[in-house]
Amino acid sequence: MPGQVLYEANPPPDASHLPDELLKLRVQLDVSNALSKEEVQAIQRFRRAADYIAAAMIFLKSNILLDKQLSHEDIKPRLLGHWGTCPGLVLVHAHLNRIIKKTNLDAVYVIGPGHGAPGYLSCLWLEDSLSKFYPEYSRDMQGLHRLITKFSLPGGFPSHINSETPGSIHEGGELGYALGVAFGAVMDNPDLVAVCVVGDGEAETGPTATAWHGYKYIDPAESGAVLPIVHVNGFKISERTIYGTMDDKELVALFSGYGYQVRFVEHLDNIDNDLAGSMEWALGEIRKIQQAARSGKPIVKPRWPVLIMRTPKGWSAPKKVHGEFIEGSFHAHQVPLPKAGSDDEELAALQAWLSSYGPKELFNPDGTVKPEVVEGVVPDNDDKKIGQRREAMRMFCGLEVPAWREHGADEGAMVSATGALGTFLEEVIRKNPSSFRIFSPDELESNKLSAVLKVTGRNFQWDVASRGKGGRVIEVLSEHTCQAMLQGYTLTGRCGLFPSYEAFLGIVHTMMVQYSKFVKMAAQTKWHTHIGSLNYLETSTWARQEHNGFSHQNPSMIGAMLNLKPTFSRVYLPPDANCMLSTMAHCLRARGYINLVVGSKQPTPVWLGREEADRHCIAGASVWKFASVEEGVDPDVVLVGIGVEMTFEVIAAASLLRQHAPQLRVRVVNVTDLMILGPEGSHPHALTDTDFYALFTTDRPVHFNYHGYPIELKGLLFGRPGLSRVTIEGYREEGTTTSPFDMMLCNRTSRYHVAAAAIRGAALHNAKVAIDAHEKISYLMHLSQKDRAYILEHGTDPEGTYERPTF
Repeated sequence: MPGQVLYEANPPPDASHLPDELLKLRVQLDVSNALSKEEVQAIQRFRRAADYIAAAMIFLKSNILLDKQLSHEDIKPRLLGHWGTCPGLVLVHAHLNRIIKKTNLDAVYVIGPGHGAPGYLSCLWLEDSLSKFYPEYSRDMQGLHRLITKFSLPGGFPSHINSETPGSIHEGGELGYALGVAFGAVMDNPDLVAVCVVGDGEAETGPTATAWHGYKYIDPAESGAVLPIVHVNGFKISERTIYGTMDDKELVALFSGYGYQVRFVEHLDNIDNDLAGSMEWALGEIRKIQQAARSGKPIVKPRWPVLIMRTPKGWSAPKKVHGEFIEGSFHAHQVPLPKAGSDDEELAALQAWLSSYGPKELFNPDGTVKPEVVEGVVPDNDDKKIGQRREAMRMFCGLEVPAWREHGADEGAMVSATGALGTFLEEVIRKNPSSFRIFSPDELESNKLSAVLKVTGRNFQWDVASRGKGGRVIEVLSEHTCQAMLQGYTLTGRCGLFPSYEAFLGIVHTMMVQYSKFVKMAAQTKWHTHIGSLNYLETSTWARQEHNGFSHQNPSMIGAMLNLKPTFSRVYLPPDANCMLSTMAHCLRARGYINLVVGSKQPTPVWLGREEADRHCIAGASVWKFASVEEGVDPDVVLVGIGVEMTFEVIAAASLLRQHAPQLRVRVVNVTDLMILGPEGSHPHALTDTDFYALFTTDRPVHFNYHGYPIELKGLLFGRPGLSRVTIEGYREEGTTTSPFDMMLCNRTSRYHVAAAAIRGAALHNAKVAIDAHEKISYLMHLSQKDRAYILEHGTDPEGTYERPTF
């Protein structure tokens, strides 16, 4: 079959049902002599050395240069690492360094198959990048011995690429996000090329499938470029990959449909010329697209290059052991010879395998690299080396954050918090035209942020109304793509915002967790600088689903944030527009956090003036004296609102109690920084017990009306003394397409339920309340039933439900 590499263990796919004309769409190049003989030899020496080190890292605990015959005692007791992808990653690394050396290219290397760490680390050691950050990995026997023998052991590098790995901006632990991260990294980085290897297993994920459209959001006049390299080696852990079963015609049809120019790199007997010529062609195409855009004559819908690189799985590993194929089969995916420490046949195969690279020809007896191994391949300028790129060291540029008070509202006004935020973000964009972006899954205007469109537009290059206009808004209906792009953008020194419907932000829950681990490990290295915070805006919440149903009611992202390392997680529930502005201004200034801000897009009362709101947000919580009896002094019960609608219902309940239980002394507290509630010392923001008692008293009942799931708040409060006096209501998984107040009634967070809880609690301490508590509570529940009946009959809430309560 034309162009198809045949592997004994990996038979070619059949695509005879497709027309041969499809093959005319693939890029044909004469690359047979792309490199000189000397250049080919230099590349091959580098690859042999890197492959040898990578394989040795998986297996050897001693005898690292085969100074004697291998014995079982030389093999690590626990074999970790993934060999299958390593030779391909080494191949790309070697050629990327060569072209950097030749052309002075600015490039980062984004690796989707993160478990190929041995291949990447071996190249970093050879280019002498590891020792710049970790002196113990010097390019001599001591450093080489440590690299090989400590890999995947305590004190050594882990089995997959992470933020401890120089040059890395992506972990690859959870597959699917490398390509999106690469696109985010090149935004507003006009000279940068992100060479992104996408494994053919990773290519099966939904996030990768959508990320192929990422170049449609790259303006070549203002941003860099991504060069995707699809590494098709045919197998996952124990099964064929989809791309591995696809013929040239099928792959050409797929990627041409996406809008790419497709070039295959697959001639194993001349792979170095093939890849070198293909990469030079691809970079040339990128330059053409960029030069046209930057000259004012952009190419409409440019077709960016993609390379499809076919190599055998675990290339250069033993062909067969125990009668089973290794190279070119799933057996090479992880550890090709898992019993090398006890089985004589596997040990002999390992000896032959490692010897085939000729380590004595590559390394001196003292462990140093022979000069010819790195000459002609490794860039002379350290700053250009893959492992020493400044973008991967988080060169945070910071934002010029405007004064939010100018966008605030007067106390008593009815204002949409996200609407006010939109006007603030409009100025943020104006002041930061090349370092701030909004990544939104098709909900910008629905979430009332459309004010930003006065100063910017969407950056959708395939839309005639948007292309080439420097839009700061990336709006694509894929939460995974928004998250991946935001990660790449943030990790390379800029700052952004991810607004989303509350129900669907949880789609990126595990991505957020993976990112938090990356940031945690980066913070523990000595060479990473600060990065901006990754900011979520969660709105269109369950509490105000006027036209969406049960499927759109899910505040679970809060719980996901609560499980993160406290050093990095922040959850804010600002109760009004002024608090929203104060909170978001803080989040945009903050460094290194993951911020979740939960707010409402509907007009709600502004409870606090600008200065009062700022003080409230700085404190994280405060007594709202205007809604409390005698400013909250000596209360019978404490009512706590957390969230916009929950706080409104608490204040409405306090007003009801003035009418129906005037003997009851209530204190109203609002919490805007959720993390203050945790036990003392559990979070940097957690209140001391003394401060906690000052807000919530030492012995009075406390009722929380909480926006999220009650169990989250219970877990957060656990460890605080005296929790037997605490009751909590929140979202109970009750809902449908109904009115806002009916959602409060369904979930027992309405003013009636809050007032009833207050009476029950106060009755324990106040005899005047206790004497008719049952009667009062019954009447309140009667009122709630009447309101429910009204809603069912009229399809709307009773008139005046959301008028500002009076006291």
